[in-house]
Amino acid sequence: MSKKQAVKKLKSLCYLTLGGSVAYQFIYMRKDFPSYYEHVLQPASQYLSPEWAHNLGVAAIKYGIFPPEKYNDPSVLKTKFLNYDLSNPIGIAAGFDKHADAVVGLRNLGFSIVEIGSVTPEPQPGNPKPRVFRLSEDQAVINRYGFNSEGHNKVHQKLQNVDKAQLRQGLLGINLGKNKLSESAVLDYVDGIKKFNDVADYFVINISSPNTPGLRALQEKDELQKLLTEVNKVRASLESQNKPPLLLKLAPDLTLQDKKDIVSVITKKESKVDGLVISNTTIERPGLANQEVAKETGGLSGKPLTNKSTEMIKEMYKLTKGKVPIIGVGGVFTGQDAYDKILAGASAIQIYTALIYQGPPVVTKIKTELADLLEKNGYKCVNDAVGKGV
Repeated sequence: MSKKQAVKKLKSLCYLTLGGSVAYQFIYMRKDFPSYYEHVLQPASQYLSPEWAHNLGVAAIKYGIFPPEKYNDPSVLKTKFLNYDLSNPIGIAAGFDKHADAVVGLRNLGFSIVEIGSVTPEPQPGNPKPRVFRLSEDQAVINRYGFNSEGHNKVHQKLQNVDKAQLRQGLLGINLGKNKLSESAVLDYVDGIKKFNDVADYFVINISSPNTPGLRALQEKDELQKLLTEVNKVRASLESQNKPPLLLKLAPDLTLQDKKDIVSVITKKESKVDGLVISNTTIERPGLANQEVAKETGGLSGKPLTNKSTEMIKEMYKLTKGKVPIIGVGGVFTGQDAYDKILAGASAIQIYTALIYQGPPVVTKIKTELADLLEKNGYKCVNDAVGKGV
């Protein structure tokens, strides 16, 4: 055998080996995706920077690399939220699919609610990198993205191309933010309402991110009154019959008086909201194992936020007398976490950080565990359990 023939055969063997390996990986992933994610993809993702891993995850979901969920939602997971009937209460929180790249893919993973954004009127790059940090020992993340956004026009164009039938009765939420250098926060939110009115199932006014200077000041009573009054005026003036419900996303670091002031505003006719999202990330650093990373500025999400957000849901449920629907978010990793937030007053649940650490299989895991808990405790559906722990 000549040297040329030997090289040719060696190349063929390499191609065959590589092809076989790729085929094996693909078959393994499709046959037992939870195991494949746990033993292959999740460990591999830890070698990437958090933001790179995030972007790759969004792309994989967008292009259908991950297999769709096979779990059929049982009737006990049904919930009525904002006058919509949902087959399950689990949604993906804003911040994961910031630019509406993977709306249909996320729905296929089993989420009944997909909330995109935050979206700002004009495109902006957000804060300098690095701006995302893992705290693996704490099952937490610190981020200071700073509303990096492709802007209203580009995101709206993407959403117009989404076939609503592919969402299979799931909800599409639009989380609105303001530009960092904007001269008028009110106009930024009003512009968002006008722009996305034709595609949104609901809106979220996000004034609780800690990563845009001055944003959280909009939660103060007078500023909030002014903002919500103007937003409601614009909604009422829209010619379209479609007027998506309006939700307000709150920070977990508010004082009791802050919460009472907010309730006094959102229950007035001229500045009312249809629901609350509780809660955003926290600026507190409660007993974290990784003290070095804990020094990074930004919002903390994940398990350290679990109890804090649940207690805030309970407080706001009491203060609103259960009349303002709540999406519970913050440190939901298990069905028990979701169940606790439902008992505290949440009608729907969102996750984010759990998806980073446990991947797409966590959606079915949470739903399965939640269904077992609801049935075990004698509830026929999610709504039966809402607020029962208050």
